[in-house]
Amino acid sequence: MEVINNKKNFRFEAPQPDGEVATLEYRWLKGSIVLMHTLVPVSARGKGVGAALVKYVLDYIRTSGLKMVVYCPFVTKYLERHPEYNDLIDDSKRS
Repeated sequence: MEVINNKKNFRFEAPQPDGEVATLEYRWLKGSIVLMHTLVPVSARGKGVGAALVKYVLDYIRTSGLKMVVYCPFVTKYLERHPEYNDLIDDSKRS
């Protein structure tokens, strides 16, 4: 699956074969990336597109040496199933 970091619109995009686009929106907060919202088109749901997008983004965060703050419920659920990424959470910004 191809994923594009659309820095202008602050989102990672995964174009789908039907022309729809799965997205994970982010913002920046004092040097940490804040994962805001994941949106998977209805036509791509249940096919692992959301999980693949989140995995791509978390791997990107790791290789970029970044820390993250998670507001997105989908990413939170992913992290529950994949605790190997919990070290990427910016503990200084936990609520």
